[in-house]
Order: sequence, then structure tokens, then C-alpha cells
Amino acid sequence: MSKYTLYLAGDSTVQDVDQKISNEMGWGQQLPTFFTKDIKIINKAIGGRSTKSFLKEGRLQELLDHASEGDYLFIQFGHNDQLLDNPERGTLPYEDYQENLKIFVESARKQGVIPILVTPVQRRSFDDNGHLTDSLGEYPLAMKEISESLKVPMIDLSEKSKQYFELLGPEQTKALFAWYELEESTRRKKPDVTHLSAHGAKEIAKLVVEGMEELDLPFSQYKQPT
Repeated sequence: MSKYTLYLAGDSTVQDVDQKISNEMGWGQQLPTFFTKDIKIINKAIGGRSTKSFLKEGRLQELLDHASEGDYLFIQFGHNDQLLDNPERGTLPYEDYQENLKIFVESARKQGVIPILVTPVQRRSFDDNGHLTDSLGEYPLAMKEISESLKVPMIDLSEKSKQYFELLGPEQTKALFAWYELEESTRRKKPDVTHLSAHGAKEIAKLVVEGMEELDLPFSQYKQPT
């Protein structure tokens, strides 16, 4: 029997993807490889969702209906919240984005579930000098404000992935993204710098686990030996 259960709420950079259909993979799909069977991970992330659409579709409530007191809920949104021209998904960082994050946090706590915020993973977006450019806007900072005001533990995946991508550089980071694994004839016209490959998902999951250890979360002791 599992000692801890972790729920994941997020978008396509977190979700489980059927590898028979796509070569994309979310970091949540790789997370179980870092833990023993004492940890149960239930990935409820789904592509295309923002804080707004995830809530509107009732996905948070459905998740909490199955969760138990003492379970953990990891919350990573931001990529689709940026789509301000889409009224079903777009949110303003210091307005409805923050209000929605409060709903996630307060709803979880009301049920005895422990919320953990995760700032969104970076996109592969480099300038001519090999420095990562800001593609996430104010969303990571807006999440940090909620973390501080509501005293919610947070993993700054935006910063961790930024440092990692800059360490690798423009060429080596290509292996982290699914678009670059495709045959040229099957690639979309525009490079996809958001969706991760299996390798990329595992590397990002490693950063998330690092953040869990830094927060000294109790289930970190069940990490697989390296």
C-alpha cells in the first residue's frame, strides 16, 4: 500500500501522453520513475488547459472528490493562461490567474489536501547570444506572490529550467523538445518549443524532484536510489 499520494494538475507540459499517438510527454509522466512504490502519483494534468478552463470544466473538483486528507496536490499552470485572445483560457496574471490559484489552494486545504505550487517550465526560446528569453511573462511572479501571501510551498520550475536550458545552450536543448525528434517531413511548419520529448520530460521531472527535496517534503525519503 502506498504511503503517500501525489496529484498533479496542469497542462500539456505535465500530462501523460499515449506514446502510440504522440512522441510528446509531460514531466508528470516521468515523475513515478524517481520514486519507489511507496509513492502513488495520479496525473490529472491535461493539454490545453489553463487555471480558468481546468476549473470551469470541473476538473479540480473531480480530482478532490477522489483525494484524501494528507494527499498532495501539485499545481502548474501558466502557458495557456497567456492566451488572452482566447476567452475560455486566457487570464491576466495579477487578476483572474491569481484568483484561480487561490481557488486551487483554498479548495485543497479545505479538504485536507496539501497544495504545492509549481511555476511553469520554460519554453526553448533563445536570443542571438544564447540567453534564454522571457516567454512566460508575469505569470511566474504572480504565482510567487500567491505562494507568499497564502504561505504555500512552491517549486520555482521556471527558474530551475531557465538555468538548466542556459547551461545546455540552444543546440543541446533541442533534445528536450518533441518537435526536434520528428522527421523533417512530419514536423509542423513552426518549431514547437513548448512540448517535451520523453528525455526532456525526465530531465524536467528531475528538477521537480530536486525542488521537492529542497522543500523537505516527507515523501522525498522514498526517492529511488541513483
